[in-house]
Amino acid sequence: MSDKNREIQELLADYAEALRDGSIPTFLKSLTRSEGKRIASAPEFWDAAEVVRYLNSAGFADKTATPDVGLFISRVDAKIASRMKKARGVTRPASERTAQRPATKTQRTENTI
Repeated sequence: MSDKNREIQELLADYAEALRDGSIPTFLKSLTRSEGKRIASAPEFWDAAEVVRYLNSAGFADKTATPDVGLFISRVDAKIASRMKKARGVTRPASERTAQRPATKTQRTENTI
């Protein structure tokens, strides 16, 4: 990527190398102003870059790591179950709520007199 004023084919080869190595920011920093303008206005570069991305993903498909969401799902399920238990504890029948309610101060004084 040290050449300046590279042709579209050279830019595409450098892009493919940067994509493979994971150094796209370095590739973008290496572009001169004229190369950037040429890339922006060249649909053949973008078409070829898309093909390179597909080839790269197909070539390294067996090495990609997919995230394991099992732990996340089990934590979400546990949180839902916990919230459901809390919600069940709050909603008691009205007869239970009135029977367990302590007497007010005026009721206590009336009963003792």
